[in-house]
Amino acid sequence: MSRENRNGLYRTFMFAPGNHAKNVRKVFDVEADAVILDLEDAVATEEKVATRELVVAALKRPRTSLGYVRVNGYDTAFCFGDASAIVGPWLDGIVLPMVESGDQLRSFDWLLRNLECERGLVEGSIDLIPIIETGKGIAALGEIASCGSRIRRMAFGAGDYTLDMGMTWSLDEWELDQARARMVLESRVAELEAPLDTVWVHIKDLENLERSAQRVKAMGFQGKMCIYPPQVAVVNATFTPSEEEVEQAQKIVATFEAAEKEGSASIQLDGFFIDYPIAYKAKRTLEIMDTIQSKKISNSKR
Repeated sequence: MSRENRNGLYRTFMFAPGNHAKNVRKVFDVEADAVILDLEDAVATEEKVATRELVVAALKRPRTSLGYVRVNGYDTAFCFGDASAIVGPWLDGIVLPMVESGDQLRSFDWLLRNLECERGLVEGSIDLIPIIETGKGIAALGEIASCGSRIRRMAFGAGDYTLDMGMTWSLDEWELDQARARMVLESRVAELEAPLDTVWVHIKDLENLERSAQRVKAMGFQGKMCIYPPQVAVVNATFTPSEEEVEQAQKIVATFEAAEKEGSASIQLDGFFIDYPIAYKAKRTLEIMDTIQSKKISNSKR
């Protein structure tokens, strides 16, 4: 998939260990918006170098999902080699874990620019998503989000974050509220897209996964990372407007546009007050649905 064919959807990012050939073959069929082939936590140290070639081969095959690679952390001995090995026209983006400063992102961005130039790629064409997953990273969110790098969105990693902070990661996740709220706030201040939420580690508990996804959607996240194929359908459904939401949005937009033509910018509809913010939100719902429908049509033609 070329970067010109980005589908604009970031509801689900599905992880797969880069060194598990069977999982890598199947992961592009789970209907995630993007797949992350992992070179970091899911790959043993002695296999990391050899796995680089495997993920590049996987990304070169025909696919309908965006293809990302999670490299090893900036401060590790593998990060530079990972980036050098995987950058090419087959790669949609890189996920950089354990980011704790804007300097790290600017430095990694410099590396990517040089690799893009060397390999005939458009500068800035490879997406870069930092995972914020330590106390230091959360504390530096403002600096990270506004550091002037190529990042368009950030991701939150609760596993390492709760470990770093000595927290207990509970089923209702109340202890993550403050960090998640900061992610959304600093993303908005820096004019980035809404962030991506952490994985759900209770892989068989899809009911609480749905609650988690609904919670972060309400907080302002645009999607969630996944580690188990059945999670994708649950998260996709949560971040896809329902038929009722689409119908209501269509009604709001049509009614508000009619009122605007008559000189009014604040109306009542079915007992609700409607003004510009409500109308803009309804238009956003319809735009999201249009993008989802476009992706379905594009995939059906492959």
